[in-house]
Amino acid sequence: MTLFDTLDILGTIAFAISGALSAMNRRLDLFGIFIIAFVTAIGGGTLRDVLIGATPVSWMENTVNLYLIGGVTGISIVLRNKLDYLKKSLFLFDTIGLGIFTIIGVEAGIQTDLDPIISVALGTMTGCFGGVIRDILCNEIPVIFRKEVYATASIAGGICFMILYKLDAPITMIHITTTLLIIVIRLIVVKYKISLPMFTVKNQEN
Repeated sequence: MTLFDTLDILGTIAFAISGALSAMNRRLDLFGIFIIAFVTAIGGGTLRDVLIGATPVSWMENTVNLYLIGGVTGISIVLRNKLDYLKKSLFLFDTIGLGIFTIIGVEAGIQTDLDPIISVALGTMTGCFGGVIRDILCNEIPVIFRKEVYATASIAGGICFMILYKLDAPITMIHITTTLLIIVIRLIVVKYKISLPMFTVKNQEN
């Protein structure tokens, strides 16, 4: 098993737990919990594979991910009462998944010989798109579109990855540094309630 495969498994587990917790918070049934966990875990990777022409997409060729998501979902349901702070748990696993999937997306762009900017964008989509689908299905405005910094952390991680890659840094160090940067950014912005500016248009009466 390659490092890339290991990262993919870890990201899938993290996002599957994130999706399952989100679904349980919305009081969905067993089928609903599995579907939310599934689309959260594979949504970003599916978009990535389609965009770079890697079809059939990865989860269709490797059914291990299906069993993995099912197992993780079951464990999350069984241990739901032991997770005292579901919101904190959801945030943690969502952030870990974001970091890992951003790395996978950027690497996929590099392996496909895409421009560095496109590789960073691909990493951001890989990291964020599963969460977008999750939030839409759970009838929430996706976190990527709200005031909380989310995609920006992924973009920063992707840029960090590309810089270290161009400097020929060891790949393990690149993975660890990129993931930690994304996690640290998310922790800081949430702790200190840092957000991007919001703009509204005033309603004008005729």
